[in-house]
Amino acid sequence: MTIEDDLRPVYASPMDVDTYRLLKLDQPGPRAVNGHSNRDVEASFNHPGDAIYKPCPEAFPDRAVPRGELLSIEDWTCRQYPDTVRRIWIHLPANLTGRNDLGLILFNDGHIYLDKDGPVRAASVLNSLHAAGEIAPTVGVFVMPGRPLVVNASAADWTEAEWEMATEQRSIEYDSLRPDYGRFLLDELLPHVEQVAGIRLTDDPKRRICCGASSGGIGAFTCAWHFPDRFARVLSHVGSFANIKGGHNYPWLIRSTPRKDIRVFLQSGEHDAATIFGDWPLANRTMANALAYAGYDYRFEFGTGGHTIAHAGALLADSIRWLLR
Repeated sequence: MTIEDDLRPVYASPMDVDTYRLLKLDQPGPRAVNGHSNRDVEASFNHPGDAIYKPCPEAFPDRAVPRGELLSIEDWTCRQYPDTVRRIWIHLPANLTGRNDLGLILFNDGHIYLDKDGPVRAASVLNSLHAAGEIAPTVGVFVMPGRPLVVNASAADWTEAEWEMATEQRSIEYDSLRPDYGRFLLDELLPHVEQVAGIRLTDDPKRRICCGASSGGIGAFTCAWHFPDRFARVLSHVGSFANIKGGHNYPWLIRSTPRKDIRVFLQSGEHDAATIFGDWPLANRTMANALAYAGYDYRFEFGTGGHTIAHAGALLADSIRWLLR
């Protein structure tokens, strides 16, 4: 049976604004309550459940595999988030001949994915996939969230106040459900990447992946949600689909909105985070259930790990193949 979309409301009485405010739903969460705070996330950073995960084999290419070129942009400023600077890395495929119509995989919190000794080692994975001919030439863009200018450049020297300012800026960019971050990528960052690298990225949204972990994961999904004609592939690791800035509403939005032409890969684990903002394992399960209900092309990998990218690293090559198949 085929049921046509009918966007008329089923219920004519949604929660009124006064009730929303009465329940203080318009207020940010408390720093601590009931003996808990967002620092509860720390219990999921080094969980034994992650011990089984190692970087995928493609993260250890043979010496004969050509290495791509890595460009670095320091202290870049932008219009969308004034009074911030950020670092960007651009990974170009080895032996690149044609410099137009190149695929894109953009990594939020780029340094954790690029770290050559880390749990993901994305540049090496891309080198392996290119050398094997398993993906078309694809540019890796690794971007950091903005650092407020008043915050010390060295994170190791941050005061608690500086840490809070930097963390809030990251949350403003990634956790917000508004289209601002996606517009920033499309209008400012990616044109700058093309200019610096002398390339032209594809306009095909099905060859453009937005990837991230935790808040970066929901940020990647938000880009595709608002701009499915520009980012049609999402790779979310331990995504923060919790009530940091309203992300817990996505399952309802997915169920009640005409299906968008996007493909989504979700990863979480049974020991993922649980804080005053929400329960990450449950939130990611609920996202997967909503995607299934709405008929999306999605994949959900639920493992034994915590709030880390260890499982993400084990799956990276497979997840890229799946998204670009």
